[in-house]
Amino acid sequence: MDDSSPEKVKQAFHSGAKVAGYLHGDFMEMSVDDFAGFVASQQPSPKEKGEQVIFELLSCEIAGETASVKVRDKYLGISFFDTLSLIKNESGWKIYNKLFHVESE
Repeated sequence: MDDSSPEKVKQAFHSGAKVAGYLHGDFMEMSVDDFAGFVASQQPSPKEKGEQVIFELLSCEIAGETASVKVRDKYLGISFFDTLSLIKNESGWKIYNKLFHVESE
């Protein structure tokens, strides 16, 4: 997200993943391609604008080839609380589901 890179989004997410949550009071649900397109549309990128995307790992629980991760991040001036479900496959750990909650805008 820091680089507005759709390629990095697609590397991090499983191809069947979903991203969902409420933004500005509206329910949003996106495929990986939708989310990668949204990230790519942030031009210039946060990095180019000197706006560092901040990530805080709150928790991580691993059970075999699955994991649940809670992250707080500040992106585009918005503080998000994300709940991520991950799955491990032949190419490593991939985000399978991302639920986001806006803490402050």
